[in-house]
Order: sequence, then C-alpha cells, then structure tokens
Amino acid sequence: MPPPPPPENPDSGATSAPSLVRTYRVWQGSNVFLFGGRLIFGPDVKSIFISIFLILVPVAVFCAMVARKLLDDFPHHSGWSIMAVVIALTLFALITLVVTSARDPGIVPRNAHPPEPEDYHWTDNSNNGQSPLTPLPRTKDVIANGIIVKIKYCDTCMLYRPLRASHCSVCDNCVERFDHHCPWVGQCIGLRNYRFYYMFVFSATLLCLYVHAFCWVYIIRIKDSEEISIWKAMTKTIASIVLIIYTFVCVWFVGGLTVFHTYLISTNQSTYENFRYRYNQQVNPYNRGIVKNFKEVFCTCIPPSKNNFRSKVPREPLDSYQKTGIGSLNPMMKRSTRNVELVGNSVYNERDEEESNYGDGFDNEAHSKDSSKDSGLTDKSLDLSRILHTEGEERQEGSLRRHPPSEITPEVLDNII
Repeated sequence: MPPPPPPENPDSGATSAPSLVRTYRVWQGSNVFLFGGRLIFGPDVKSIFISIFLILVPVAVFCAMVARKLLDDFPHHSGWSIMAVVIALTLFALITLVVTSARDPGIVPRNAHPPEPEDYHWTDNSNNGQSPLTPLPRTKDVIANGIIVKIKYCDTCMLYRPLRASHCSVCDNCVERFDHHCPWVGQCIGLRNYRFYYMFVFSATLLCLYVHAFCWVYIIRIKDSEEISIWKAMTKTIASIVLIIYTFVCVWFVGGLTVFHTYLISTNQSTYENFRYRYNQQVNPYNRGIVKNFKEVFCTCIPPSKNNFRSKVPREPLDSYQKTGIGSLNPMMKRSTRNVELVGNSVYNERDEEESNYGDGFDNEAHSKDSSKDSGLTDKSLDLSRILHTEGEERQEGSLRRHPPSEITPEVLDNII
C-alpha cells in the first residue's frame, strides 16, 4: 500500500482558491429571495398573502352568489360578460401585485469602502506617525434642472445617495426614487416598480367599484322581479349586503391611494418628497409639466437592475463577518462596527497612550514610596519585571502568528503557557 500523502503545510504559501457563493446568499439587506435569487421580496413578504386573500375571497363570493345568478338576466347572453370582466380585473390586480412585490425596486449597490472626499489629501501627524484622511461631508450639492439640491451620505451603504434616493429602514437598502415601503405589498416602492404599484391600486379600485355596482344591480333585479321593497330585496341576498359594505370600506383605502398617487405623478413627486420637503412651498426641481410627468412614469423604459443577485462572489466577506461576530448583528450594529473599524488606528493609539501614561504614573508612585529605601534596587526590579513581561508577550504573539487559533495543537499550547 502506498503511504498516504503528507499533509499540506500552511506555512508553505500554498493557498486554495476562495469558494464562490451566489450574491443573494451574502446579501447584507433584509430582503427575502426565492427561486435562487430570481425573485426579491421585502422582509415582510408574508403580508402579500393577506392581500391576495382579501382580493380572492370577495371575488369568489361575488362570482358564486351574485354574478352566477345574473348570467341569464340579460339578453344575448351578455350576462357572461359580468363574470368575464370581474375575472379579468382580478387577474390583472393579482399580477401587478406580484410584479410589484417580487422585483428589485431600484436598490443602489453598497460600497465596500467609503468614497474618497473631493478634497482628498494626506496630513501628517507628528504625534503618532499616522496620516488621517479628511472626513467626509454629510451632504453634497448637485444641480438638478438648474436648481441646487443636497444629497446625503449614507453610513450603512457608504455612498452618497443618488438624486431622489433614500434609505429604507425596513429593507435596509438605499432605493432610487424612493416612494415608501408598502406593508400590503411587502416591498419598497421605488424607481423600478412604482408603475406596477400604481396599476395595482388603480385596478383594485376598479374592482371594488365594479363589485359594489353589480351587487346593487342584483338587488334591484330581485326587487323588480318579485315586486317588493328594496329593503326586503336586500334581505334575500345577504352576500350582496356583505360585499357592498366590504367594497365601500376598501374603496376609501385603495381609491384614496389612487387619487393621491395620481396627484403625485402629475406633479412629479414621491410620497417621501411630499411629506418631507413640501414642494408646494418651494420649487420642485423635477416637475416638467403634467403630460411629461405622466410620460416619465408610464412611457419610459424601466432601467435594468444594478444588482445581479445570481452572480458569484467570494465567500470571504461572509466569513470575516462570522469570525468577528458581525453576521448576527442588526443593521445598526453593523454600521457602528464599521465606523469603529474606520477609526481603529486612532483607538489603538489612544489605548497605547493611556497604557503608557498609566505605566509612567506607576513608576513615579513606586519611586516616591520607596525613596527612603534602595532606589537603585527598586528601579532595577521594575525594569526587570517590565522586560520579562514584554518578552513573554512577544514570545506568545510570535507563537500565535506561527500557529493560527484554528491550528493550535496541545504541544504548542503547552509551549505558550
């Protein structure tokens, strides 16, 4: 039998190629991915099932208890069109709901490192030999349609946000033309899905009005056919009464959203901008007129996503987070840890300086207490203990460098101790 091959020596310089993993598996946002990163949802994706339930159940009741009984009440079999229209509106609303929820809303990719300031330069520091960088300004001025607009720096994504972008605290991403985070859709509403969101609320409004209207039509048909009062006719179809009340409540919600977003589109505003900046009190730099504003939303090509969630990237960033314990932290803790890393040099220098001051104070105190004794013997003892302590630390650090923590054997541990 041939002898087994000798184990590889980690000090020989031979390094294995880093393993690759799909981008969505190491995504730093709070999104939920399905079908191998092909669909991206918000962290509250379960709410979409509630929205689907609130649409399908009333439509099913309407088709079974109202529309089915109106099939033969109209000439030339035109009663079938009632069923066909409600099914078409329902399918359109569900499709736009899923498309809005399952696509990238316009996420801005994060930077691995903070950007360099425009007035980038090095400054020498004679105290500790470091060369700190000029701090980044919190805002920058850019010109939009001849008007100066401020853009903010995002500490989490480490970038200056594009125009009209904002950071969603729910999804933990910067989103282009951020409108709002919709809990009923379970996704941010931004540049790449705002069109479908408006189609969803508009079609849901039409569906509510359609069901509401034909419930009244069915009640009137009962009243005319049996020659009874409207109140007695209503008691003969409880399902119609329930649907009338339900659609009346829902139309105030989805209908109000439709009217509000129609106003926003006509003035080229987002929900975030409307509540944050109040452009009715100042000039809106993005307003191009009603016609051009509607064309911008519905008649322009949707830009491609800036993220390829199925691309393969090295696994090292995830491993480094796991080793430092950052992987289990929330976004705010990650941001704080990242800030600490950026100023790590100054932290270490301050700690060394404090230890040096403490050591000097300890020497002076010991010297004053033992001044009546043999000062030479005391100084030599202190110096000797400091030298032995320093040599022990250097020897321990050298052993740790030669043997990483994952490769320490009992023999090496005995030598360190």
